[in-house]
Formats: sequence, structure tokens, C-alpha cells
Amino acid sequence: MSEIEPKADLLAQVGLRILKARTKAGISRRLLSEKSGVSPRYIAQMEAGAGNTSIALLQKVATALEMGIEWFFWPEDPWLSEFPALTNNFRAADDTKRTRALRILRSAQEGEHKSNRVCLIGLRGAGKSTLGQMVAEDLEVPFIELNAVIAKEGGMPISEIIALYGENGYRQLEADALEALIADHDRIVVAASGGIVDNLETYQMLNANFHCIWLTASPDDHMKRVLAQGDTRPVIGEGQAMQKLRGLLASREKLYAMSDYKLDTSHKPLEKTAAQLIKLIQSEHLLG
Repeated sequence: MSEIEPKADLLAQVGLRILKARTKAGISRRLLSEKSGVSPRYIAQMEAGAGNTSIALLQKVATALEMGIEWFFWPEDPWLSEFPALTNNFRAADDTKRTRALRILRSAQEGEHKSNRVCLIGLRGAGKSTLGQMVAEDLEVPFIELNAVIAKEGGMPISEIIALYGENGYRQLEADALEALIADHDRIVVAASGGIVDNLETYQMLNANFHCIWLTASPDDHMKRVLAQGDTRPVIGEGQAMQKLRGLLASREKLYAMSDYKLDTSHKPLEKTAAQLIKLIQSEHLLG
């Protein structure tokens, strides 16, 4: 087969799609010329699949027809395919919706890796540990707090691990603990530290192997809950604690949004939130 034949076939396809788009739009060749700035003679040449079509002029015609130029070349017929609508919706979506859509599309491939594991993520005070324990007991699955595993493996409290090995040392232990949980458990509920999203490699491993649920709360709720737990870590003792909390939430929000699901716990009784979380897990069959 000569190289001319594929080129001729492509030009013919482009021409037919221009003609079809113009016909469906109910506009004449002259009106399309006025809207696009491309001469009627050149449009006729395009529609006939003749000559060498200029990409720049083709883009003008596509814009005038309110089509993406890519649909002139796409293997599937754009009028018989759902791809154009999906593409337009994806382009119009915000970052959170795009991330969610991509995760849904990848779910079939990732499902076997995620197995029946659930991980709760979010800032301190979101209720990860309390809700995780409640949900696990109700659904009769193991519950593990990732920091508890790290402390056990490190042989000392988290605060001492950070003081001795620094943040990088703690994050390495966190990655090791996560790998061990994945290897040892196919069905489990885990509560991760709020900062696990800061280590991209570990967070990617988490998302690839767990159904991640982001527990959100208002800054006021976060602060009240942490104080109620008797947390005396430095951030609480500083005068600008709330401001720092808001800044931390803002800096991590897009990372948390990469999770599979999101549940708002603000201004809700614990029992109600637990019931909503259980319903989510059961309706999505996250634990099998």
C-alpha cells in the first residue's frame, strides 16, 4: 500500500465530517465561510477531501462549527460516540470532579489491588480513629491506626521518633508500615496520619491499594475535637493556631481531594457520621 492512500482516506474522512457538521448545523457553505474566515472555495475543497488541508484553516472551520478539531481525525464517528460529550464535560469540570472521574475510570484496573481495604484520611480532628474503630466493629473487620504500627515498630512514641529521626525518618517508617499492612491484610480499615499526603510516593501507594475516604470538617470542628482529645502538640499552644490550621487545610485540600470518596463530618453527632460512613462502605462494596 502506498503512503498516498492513508492520506487520501484521512482527507476524505475530514471532508465528510466537515460536510456532516455543517449540514447538522443547518448552515450554508457561504455562512460557514463568513463565520470562519475561510473562503467558500477552500471549504468546498476540504469537503471534497481534495488538496492539502491547512491545519490552521481547519481549526477556524472547527471553531465556527463549534467542534473540537480532534473529532475530524478521531477513529470513531463523533455523532455516534459518547466521547465528545465526555470530553466536553471533563474539560468543564473542576479539579475535584476530574480526579474523581479518573478514579472511577481506573477502578476496574485498580479494584484487585485495592482488595477490600479502606483507609480514612484527613486532618487531625476529622474523626479518623474514632470513626474507624466504630465502623470496623460494626462491619467486623480489623481496625489499625497507622501511627500505632509506626510507634510499635519504632519502639517509641511518634513524638520521640520525629525528635530522634526527623520528619524524613518518620515518613520512611510510615511507608514501611503501610507496605506491611498491604502485605498482611486484604480486608481492613485503617486510619492514616493527616500528613501522609505530603509524601507523594507513599500517598500514591495508599491510593493504589486502599479505597481512600477523606473525612472533612470545618476548621472550628477540627480544633474543638483536637482540644477535646487533650492534644498538647505545639500547634495547639500557639496563638495563631486557628490560622495555621486553616493554612494547613488549604495546602492539603487538593491532595486530600485525590481520595476516592469524601464525607463531611462537620456539625454532626458521631453516631450519625458513623452510620453515613457505614452506608457508604456497604453501598460501594468497599469491604466486599
